[in-house]
Amino acid sequence: MRLRIAVAGATGTVGRRLAGLLGADHEVLSLTRSPEQAARLGVQGRLVQADFGRRTGLERVLEGADALFVATFDPVRPCHDEHLADAAGQAGVRHVVKLSALAVTDTGAQDLITRWQRDCEQIWRAAGPAWTFLRARAFMSNCLAWADAIRAGDPVSTLYGDAPNACVDPADLAEVAARALTGPGHHGRAYALTGPRALSAREQVAHLADLLGRPLRHEALTEEEALAHWRARYPESVARALLESARRQDAGAKASVTRDVERVTGRPATPFEAWARTHLTRFR
Repeated sequence: MRLRIAVAGATGTVGRRLAGLLGADHEVLSLTRSPEQAARLGVQGRLVQADFGRRTGLERVLEGADALFVATFDPVRPCHDEHLADAAGQAGVRHVVKLSALAVTDTGAQDLITRWQRDCEQIWRAAGPAWTFLRARAFMSNCLAWADAIRAGDPVSTLYGDAPNACVDPADLAEVAARALTGPGHHGRAYALTGPRALSAREQVAHLADLLGRPLRHEALTEEEALAHWRARYPESVARALLESARRQDAGAKASVTRDVERVTGRPATPFEAWARTHLTRFR
């Protein structure tokens, strides 16, 4: 059956891929603050202007949608999910797939970002539509932030570079989301989504070096150096939350591997080496 599916966060790492996966068989409403930017990025589907920071008019944007995918990031001003949940209920959306974080299941994780993710899950539990939560580990694509340094021959600098993380390919998340949005049996489910193996940043750099055929260096940051980097991009509260998260990773809290990607898609999760090979031109 052809569905009308709204993608909130259509220019994001997962949303952009998801819109492409759904477009062949379903009507996709790609919700974005800037349709012009979305068009430049090649986002598929019908580009629909929507500001999740404003409640007014969102139910009209979602009118007629059978399902909704939600990827938001607003921990300092957490109104996006509240607005979308209220509008989805008013518009009669039957099912929402919410991109969340696996850290919500860790009782030791009390940083701002994780607490916000827990609050968002509670919002959707109470909203009315059936829900599915995709609780993901860090994205493999995060290491694209190293591309400029690698191309320039500079060291890759990270905090706690030997700490393992079972990072996941965003393309796997998009496929899980597509199946959850269009197939039966996913209502009320929360999936723990990881890659097939926990790797440290130092190990990721070593894999990239092997694929590029040249040596790469990894350099350890101090906590103060990492904080300075994050403060240049985010508010102080978010920078502190990222530091708390890094400390938990260093303590081994993000090393466990699950098989939920395989359970939903029918194939194993993508290993980092395969992801890196696909994106190798970004590092050359």
